[in-house]
Amino acid sequence: MAMVNDLIIEDPGVHEYSLLSSEELNRRIAAAKQVLGKDLVILGHHYQRDDVIAFSDYRGDSLQLARIAAELKDAKYVVFCGVHFMAETADILTSDEQIVILPDMKAGCSMADMADDQEVEECWELITERYGDSIIPVTYVNSTAAIKAFVGKHGGLTVTSSNAEKIFAYALQAKQRILFLPDQHLGRNTGVKFGIPLNEMCVYNPKEMAIEFPHGEGDPRVILWKGHCSVHMKFEPRHVQEVRAKYPDIRVLVHPECMYETVQLADEHGSTDYIIKAVRKAPPGTKWAIGTEHNLVNRLAQEHPEQFIVSLNEMICPCLTMNRIDRPHLLWALENLVTGTPQNVIQVEPETARWAKLAIDRMLQIS
Repeated sequence: MAMVNDLIIEDPGVHEYSLLSSEELNRRIAAAKQVLGKDLVILGHHYQRDDVIAFSDYRGDSLQLARIAAELKDAKYVVFCGVHFMAETADILTSDEQIVILPDMKAGCSMADMADDQEVEECWELITERYGDSIIPVTYVNSTAAIKAFVGKHGGLTVTSSNAEKIFAYALQAKQRILFLPDQHLGRNTGVKFGIPLNEMCVYNPKEMAIEFPHGEGDPRVILWKGHCSVHMKFEPRHVQEVRAKYPDIRVLVHPECMYETVQLADEHGSTDYIIKAVRKAPPGTKWAIGTEHNLVNRLAQEHPEQFIVSLNEMICPCLTMNRIDRPHLLWALENLVTGTPQNVIQVEPETARWAKLAIDRMLQIS
């Protein structure tokens, strides 16, 4: 064990860090940040728990954090408080000399896991055989580096909930059809907002290796991958009806990862950034039922006591994988950086990173 200024350095494993008091965790995280200085940048996604995001240097949604990662030039270490695909994106967009850390490698994303590269290759073979060279692949940033690379290699690009309409406009100028990965709900809700009829959107089921037409068979302009966000799927149409019955003058604001039927019943829908801005600019006394991740809804309620803010589904729990990034893991990661022994380094294979970066860069140029 060694001491650097006020920081005790030891390597007992993350479990022993979990035994520390809240005050000790805060003190040592702050001390580690001071020691690392300008060599360290901590990025925090809006869905992250409050006691962790409090230590982030930058917070944002997927698009904002992608832009920030691309602009980081001086930081030696980028610690990403989010989930695995976000840390991969940061590694792709930072230089080879910079080191990206994910405090807990088990912080994944069930949506991203719903599309692997082999399944996407099988899908591509089937749909190009059926529809020819008329398809551009577009993947939500909530996808693995391998899927982003596939998209980049086939002339496509990434998308976020913040820029989805812009990306749809670009994609449909480039090709007749879009293959949208991996969240069918963001794809469907964006398509409808863009003016595409439901019967011109089909669903590719990777388990059955089959194209499905849940809205009636037509000539598809959007082929939706059968994936979803496990958190946003818990906001159902009945929750909109129930909250309006309980609070007659409430406004319902949901994320476009929610199912189509829920979005159609809501007063507004938009990205995480849209939700935050809508609340910030609303007058005092406004009442909101918000359908998105629980940590963000609670944070908005705390930051805007002049408004009435509840979750659209008050029985929902926070994103479990996002919440794996806690202060013990963050402290463990930072103190290992102080001792020069980085842990949980995210490294995307160079060829994968090259093609994935192309897909991300195309998005950033449009956005």
